[in-house]
Amino acid sequence: MLYSKIEGSGKPLIILHGFLGMSDNWKSLGTQFAANGFQVHLLDLRNHGRSFHSDEFSYEIMVQDVYDYCQENNLTSINVIGHSMGGKVAMLLATTHPELVDQLIVADIGPKFYAPHHQDILAGLNAVDFSIKPSRAEVEEIMKNYIPDFGIRQFLMKSLYWQEPGQLAFRFNLNVFNDKVDQIGKALGAGLVFENPTLFIRGGSSNYILDSDFENIKKHFPNSKIETIPNVGHWLHAENPTLFYELVSAFLK
Repeated sequence: MLYSKIEGSGKPLIILHGFLGMSDNWKSLGTQFAANGFQVHLLDLRNHGRSFHSDEFSYEIMVQDVYDYCQENNLTSINVIGHSMGGKVAMLLATTHPELVDQLIVADIGPKFYAPHHQDILAGLNAVDFSIKPSRAEVEEIMKNYIPDFGIRQFLMKSLYWQEPGQLAFRFNLNVFNDKVDQIGKALGAGLVFENPTLFIRGGSSNYILDSDFENIKKHFPNSKIETIPNVGHWLHAENPTLFYELVSAFLK
């Protein structure tokens, strides 16, 4: 079963993090949604955070995990927020189990195919040799050679933890990501459609959802609208949480 943090009471709202992320990335926003009358379920997807590690890694299997989680917790008529990879999971969940999902919010990802583009990040993560027991500062110093962006490094450092005294490790399953990174960019299957209200939110400085993608989005999500948060990149919910929260709250009302 997936690890989750549950907060609040009311209509179930499931939040799915992006690739190499974890539920903790959504802690502040989760608390806000819980205060607004939702029972918020922050999930760690398989091979991420505190959830189990597995050699199987695909959108189909991640959707099955989320579906099983809903069954186990008697969740019906849910709302779902998914960012990046989590948005891909959310789109596939909604289109294959439309009876489960009332409203869908997708943050800065579209249903199209994305070419692999995490090579530098994976190279930086793989460059860390935990057998020599590096400190947190040393891990970041190694990653800096491959990942110059401070924000991305800080995001990745959140998955660093003390496995035992003196021994750091990443919470995510790096070996499986090395093998299956091509899964991350997979397109939503042709002919999959979700008719219920859907909100896409993109970052104004991000290139993940282009104007030219709108037609394809409407094909899969005919009852969708697309909002843009100006001057933010791919981590739009972290860069402007206030506007992100306002857009989602207005949509869910």
